[in-house]
Amino acid sequence: MSEHNGRIVVVDDTPANLHLLADLLEEKKYEIRAFPSAKLALVAMKNFTPELILLDINMPQMNGYEMCEYLKETERWRNIPVIFISALNEIFDKVKAFSVGGVDYITKPVQAEEVLVRVETHLQLFRLRQMLEQTNSIQAQQLADRNRQLKKLNQDLETANQELKEKYFQIEETQLQLVQNEKMATLGQLVAGVGHEINNPLGFIAGNVDIVREYVEDLLEIVTDYQKEVGEPSPELADKIEEKDLDFIFEDFPKTVRSMKKGIDRIEKISLSLRTFARRDTDEKQEFNLHEGLDSAILILKYRLKANEQRPQIKVTKEYGDSSSIQCYPGQLNQVFLNLLANAIDAIDESTQKRHITEIEKNPGCIAIATEFNGERAIIRIRDNGMGMSEEVKHKIFHQGFTTKEVGKGTGLGMAIVRSIVEDKHGGTIACTSEIGVGTEFAITLPAF
Repeated sequence: MSEHNGRIVVVDDTPANLHLLADLLEEKKYEIRAFPSAKLALVAMKNFTPELILLDINMPQMNGYEMCEYLKETERWRNIPVIFISALNEIFDKVKAFSVGGVDYITKPVQAEEVLVRVETHLQLFRLRQMLEQTNSIQAQQLADRNRQLKKLNQDLETANQELKEKYFQIEETQLQLVQNEKMATLGQLVAGVGHEINNPLGFIAGNVDIVREYVEDLLEIVTDYQKEVGEPSPELADKIEEKDLDFIFEDFPKTVRSMKKGIDRIEKISLSLRTFARRDTDEKQEFNLHEGLDSAILILKYRLKANEQRPQIKVTKEYGDSSSIQCYPGQLNQVFLNLLANAIDAIDESTQKRHITEIEKNPGCIAIATEFNGERAIIRIRDNGMGMSEEVKHKIFHQGFTTKEVGKGTGLGMAIVRSIVEDKHGGTIACTSEIGVGTEFAITLPAF
């Protein structure tokens, strides 16, 4: 514990007053430094920092007001309380004493009890203020430390959150890829299997049709020659010839064989389209005919384009550009075409359910497909005249899990897969324009090489 009650500097140019104050305060065990001038006090205070200053006003060289102003401008002395002691008792003097930074004013001649009470009061206030400042400083430091900890924690949380987002995105991409691969594998196997099953009997039929045609031509030639040699047939045979209409058979049988041949050619084209659609992708891009891919997707969905009890046949128009080949992953692009065309059919069917048959007949369902090649990029547009979409729906269609279809009819992955194939796999873009009651168009832009 300190041996004195406080450190005090007394400044007064009158020796009697200086000794009186010094003796009075020393009796109360205060540590006193007494100075006859302000300048001497300031020099001494460099090595002795008081807790309180008793300061006379009228002094030569530097008066009390000037010393107080100097103290308040100096960082190390700014907070030391100053009590003015002066014979000046005018209101002006007291106001000025407080304006320059004084905390109290004692009028000479001083009263011992008054001096001691005021000194003790301001020392206590000074110490309380110091304790408060120290407490505030400690709390400010603690708050700063906590803020740094919170900032570090927030940074760690942000980093962890970013890592979680990246992992979630990777999981989404992986899920899309797995679904995409599974769908393509399943559909590819189905289409390839159908194509293979068609090819076997088709080859058998195609080979035999030519033989049948030759046989029929030979038989017809023999019958013609026989008629010439035999002459008039018997009545029974004549009746049979008339009943079977031999002349019609002679005329129609070759037409029937030619029709069969055309049907076989058509089936061969279908089989070729199925094989085109079911092409397996490799690790590297391959040259691919976009028009063949679009045609194969249309063929796969042809059964859905046909007329039904609710609407007439959906018309498909094609405006293909001059060029058609690009470097891409054919199997994945086929999936894009199939998905967009299937959605267009769904949109038209949905629109049909909300229109009267007369309105449908005036404006039947239509899907327009157009391609163009602009330098190093290919553009594919698929447009329908279905229900169209609101702005809210349009902005969500590529989000994974979003679907406008009924429960059990949509997974919300189709358009997300489309976007992933076009943008992530091929470095292209896909844009959607749509208007309620008018229809929707998807524009795909792909690098050609």
